[in-house]
Amino acid sequence: MNIMDEIMGNETEKPLERLVNDGGFCGIFRTIGCVGDSLSSGEFEATRLDGTTAYIDMYEYSWGQYLARMAGCLVRNFSRGGMTAKEYCDTFAAENGFWDTNKACQAYIIALGVNDIAHMEDMYGGEVGCAQDICKEDYIRNKPNFAGYYAQILQRLRQIQPKAKFFLMTLPRDGRAGQKADYAKEITKLLYEFAGVFDNTYVLDFEKYAPEYDETFKQNFYLSNHMNPCGYIVTAKLVASYIDYIIRHNMKEFKQVGFIGTGYVCKKPEQWREQISQKPDTMEENEGGKNNGI
Repeated sequence: MNIMDEIMGNETEKPLERLVNDGGFCGIFRTIGCVGDSLSSGEFEATRLDGTTAYIDMYEYSWGQYLARMAGCLVRNFSRGGMTAKEYCDTFAAENGFWDTNKACQAYIIALGVNDIAHMEDMYGGEVGCAQDICKEDYIRNKPNFAGYYAQILQRLRQIQPKAKFFLMTLPRDGRAGQKADYAKEITKLLYEFAGVFDNTYVLDFEKYAPEYDETFKQNFYLSNHMNPCGYIVTAKLVASYIDYIIRHNMKEFKQVGFIGTGYVCKKPEQWREQISQKPDTMEENEGGKNNGI
C-alpha cells in the first residue's frame, strides 16, 4: 500500500468516491460560514397538536454543525429557513450582523437556490441570469436577478475576508420537473461561471455527484419535506468529502490557508530578496502583520 496514494487519491478519482468521517482536509479551516436556507439550518418539519405544520430551525442539527464537530472547526450558520439570495442581501444579513468583520471566516459554503427557484418569477422576473450580469467593481450595479443577488453575497463577503475560499453548492437532484428543473440546471451553469470569474471559488456539484434525493433516500433521511438528523449527518459527510477532494487535488491553492485574515503570507526566499532590494521599507510592514491583503 502506498501511503501517499491513500492520503492524496489519484488523478482518476471523482468527487465523493471517497467519503471522510473526520472532516478530512476541511480541518485546515478554523472558521467556516454557511450561507443557506432551511437545509443549512437543521430545520425539522413538525405537526402541532392542532394539526398545523411547524418549521423549526434547530441549528445544532444542521449539516454545518455536524461538519464542525467532525472537523474540529468553528462553523457559523448564516442561514434561516425559507432564505433566498435576495432576502439575504436586502435585509437578513444586515439585520443579523452577518456583514460584520468580526464574523469573517476563512471559508464560506453557499447553499442557496431552492427557495429562489420557488420565487423565481415574482422575485427575479423569471431570470436566473449569468456572470455577465454582475459588476465586479460595484455590487450595487449588479442586475437584480438571481445571479446579481447571489454574486452580491460573494462580493460583500470578499470585502470582509479578501482571501477566503468559497464553495458554491449546486442543487441535488430531487425529482424536479419542468421549469423548476430548468432553473436548477441554469443555477448549476451559473455557479461554474462564478468559479471562473472569482478567485478562490470552487463548485460543490451535488447535482452531478451527490446521490439523488429519490423516494428511497427520503424514506431514510427525511421528515416530510426536510431532513431528519441522519440526513443532516449524511449531508455533512458529503460536504466535507467534496471539499476534502477539492483540496487534495489543488494542494498548492490551499497551502496558505492558515494565513487567511492574519496579514501574513509565506514567500519564497528569492521573492523576499527581490522585494527587499526593490522596497526596503516593506519588510517591516509584512512582518508586522499590517498588510491586510490576505
